[in-house]
Amino acid sequence: MAKKRKQDAAVKPQTADKPATLKDLLSSDVLNKLKQQSEELKAEQQKQKEAELKKAEEARKAEQKRRDNDFEYLLENSNMDWKKYK
Repeated sequence: MAKKRKQDAAVKPQTADKPATLKDLLSSDVLNKLKQQSEELKAEQQKQKEAELKKAEEARKAEQKRRDNDFEYLLENSNMDWKKYK
């Protein structure tokens, strides 16, 4: 029985000594508003990333189009094995 009491005493102070968290101190309305604001910020960041990727893709396509019209670039970067095409 003495062992059982020691175990119970060891378990109870750990749960009672936990400090109060911010979640416990704030009301549910405030928590919901903060969660909603966090989700909105994440969505906004995702949109910005998508916009940056789209802009980079458009810039890459524009550069490729410019290069396709540049005969010197095409000549330098073309495969010189013309025997394939005879």
